[in-house]
Amino acid sequence: MAESAGGRDLLAAYLDELGAERRLSPHTLAAYGRDLARLRALAAGAPEALDAPGIRRAAAALAARGLSGRSIGRTLSAWRGFFRWLVRRHVVGADPCSGLHPPKSKRSLPAVLSPDQAQALLDCEAHGILEVRDHAMFELFYSSGLRLSELAGLDLAEAAGIATGEVAVTGKRGKKRIVPVGRQARAALERWLAQRGALAHTGEPALFVGRRGVRLSRRMIELRLARWARLRGTPLGVHPHMLRHSFASHLLQSSGDLRAVQELLGHVSIRTTQVYTHLDFQHLARVYDAAHPRARKK
Repeated sequence: MAESAGGRDLLAAYLDELGAERRLSPHTLAAYGRDLARLRALAAGAPEALDAPGIRRAAAALAARGLSGRSIGRTLSAWRGFFRWLVRRHVVGADPCSGLHPPKSKRSLPAVLSPDQAQALLDCEAHGILEVRDHAMFELFYSSGLRLSELAGLDLAEAAGIATGEVAVTGKRGKKRIVPVGRQARAALERWLAQRGALAHTGEPALFVGRRGVRLSRRMIELRLARWARLRGTPLGVHPHMLRHSFASHLLQSSGDLRAVQELLGHVSIRTTQVYTHLDFQHLARVYDAAHPRARKK
């Protein structure tokens, strides 16, 4: 069956509306686009013609390809939003995704560095302007628990409060919040700000810039962190979100204040933050196994 021009146009119109009305980030919008492209491919180019059995077959095809229950759930959520949009516009009579649930998959806990590993990663000398910049970025990641998109999107104006120990960030859906900046992160940022002018183009608003004098991309930040960790002997696989996870886990271990961690991370729901209580329990369990006389191995 040839691809339906109507199906292609409907998907494009829906994505345009998501971008304009819900103020989704380009990253999130691109994820929606990929999920809906799967729908279009599985529906032979005419997703609006799918009924409930057709959606179930499409979801089964995703599972057959090895997608996890979480990935299928996210994809179904995108499909469900699209069909509800079609219902509101009277293109279809009902949402064929209604009542369909993804298969459950084992929930994996986020990987974190130990406090000692985090200290070894960051307690080092930075040589040259690029390493001074990198050190400031990674200190800020760990000190304030930022998302990669939040750090990459920081402007010089938003960092004006660094001297007083805070920075303004723009999170998901344009939501603003103020996060604290620790002493060592402030010192690293001050060193970078003193040298930033040697790289940044005149008028460039970004806090972190690359060799070309313009805003550093998210991908380049990931690559620089991987390089930084490799050179310092930190276990492979260190990525920006691992620093965010480590921030949350270590803060919760020290304070036990789940609500405060939720606020600092910018989570809308406390359920999203609760994953770190499992990490905290794992830490306590290891301490118990190592210390309790009835738990230690003879």
